[in-house]
Amino acid sequence: MSERFFLYDEAEDTKSRYVSFMGENQRFDLVIITTNRYFGKKLVLNMQSSRYAVIGTDDLEEEGYLESVFQLDEEDSQELREFLYEVI
Repeated sequence: MSERFFLYDEAEDTKSRYVSFMGENQRFDLVIITTNRYFGKKLVLNMQSSRYAVIGTDDLEEEGYLESVFQLDEEDSQELREFLYEVI
């Protein structure tokens, strides 16, 4: 077996926030991870759908981004967007 070539292998302390809230149509169970990576953006994991994204305010302003990443309809994505504006 050949030797493994790592592009990087680093460890860091991160801050994780676990949030669960009920929207009009569905429940959101999120993990929001703050790290020194990703240029100040946060890693947002949706535990209900097993989907995740690196998100900053610029991503929240991009039309259709949350709908695409988290496979949400417009109404549900707007509820998620409003919450994420508060924490990102």
